[in-house]
Amino acid sequence: MKKFYTLFVASMLVFLTACGGEDTSSPELEGTEKTESEEGSMELEDLFVTVATGGTSGVYYPIGGAVANIIEKELGVDSSVQATGASVENINLINTGRAELAITMADAVLQAYEGSGAFEGEQPIDSLRGLTALYPNFVQVVTTEDSGIESVAGLAGKSVGVGAANSGVELNARMVLEAHGMSYDDVDEDYLSYSEAIDQIKNGMIDAAFVTSGVPNATVIDLDTTHTAKILPIEGDAIDYLTENYPFFSSELIPAGSYGNEEDIPTAAITNLLLLSNDVSEDAGYEITKTLFENLDQIQGSHNAAKDITLETVGVGMPVPFHPGAERYFKEVGALN
Repeated sequence: MKKFYTLFVASMLVFLTACGGEDTSSPELEGTEKTESEEGSMELEDLFVTVATGGTSGVYYPIGGAVANIIEKELGVDSSVQATGASVENINLINTGRAELAITMADAVLQAYEGSGAFEGEQPIDSLRGLTALYPNFVQVVTTEDSGIESVAGLAGKSVGVGAANSGVELNARMVLEAHGMSYDDVDEDYLSYSEAIDQIKNGMIDAAFVTSGVPNATVIDLDTTHTAKILPIEGDAIDYLTENYPFFSSELIPAGSYGNEEDIPTAAITNLLLLSNDVSEDAGYEITKTLFENLDQIQGSHNAAKDITLETVGVGMPVPFHPGAERYFKEVGALN
């Protein structure tokens, strides 16, 4: 009996030791807590660069693909492009260490940095760092000529695609409706991606959709092949309200001929940004930024909207500090003072 008890205790000690040594961390949560000593510690040789973008039918995805290809080809760093729900998701991916680069809209970045809007009640993410401004995102409220809808106010009582939940598009939809004295109480909102929303318009399931992207957007062009696409203007008091209350908005024009439109269409725009993880070291950030801008023609060739990416506009609409590596490069080439 004494021998059995000794063996039982020994077995329990082995079991408890094994349990105590078990790695209980969740892969998804690893890296989410950043200490000061860890920030900026990742050198090029440590990196696998994930570029967080948006849906495959949007503008972010081909631009992100070009960025990933340049990093892999020119720097020899393994890289991949990831399709996501865009801005809000991308900010969270950067913040939790699951992406090194992310394309986002400036409004979502500012809200995350301040802990407001879609990030209300959350700890401000003050570690967000910019690599560069990219190009203006045009708010395109899309319907068809057959719908009979002539203005944003005419969306009242209609079924409207407002973007994926908590995406930058959806944030814009709320603000644009607000600028017209409206809210989701006035429309039948449907949380749909670009491609889903356009398909639903084609099938007569919804009446209109918010598509915030560069111009032209492939899904809107697709709609125009089977229907006569129509972009509703955002102008007058509504654009004044947006620019006064949300300074990341600007008044812009969708050029004539973008979708068969004979005249320019007034609308609101927001700058798109490329964020770089604060975990990446200054030297690695410098090399990434330098390499991307030395191969800017490849990025500009990935989509028509990317032609607006230049050294002269790297700081336009940037609401957060630059990554120290990016800042060093831009000062070196005279893009920043």
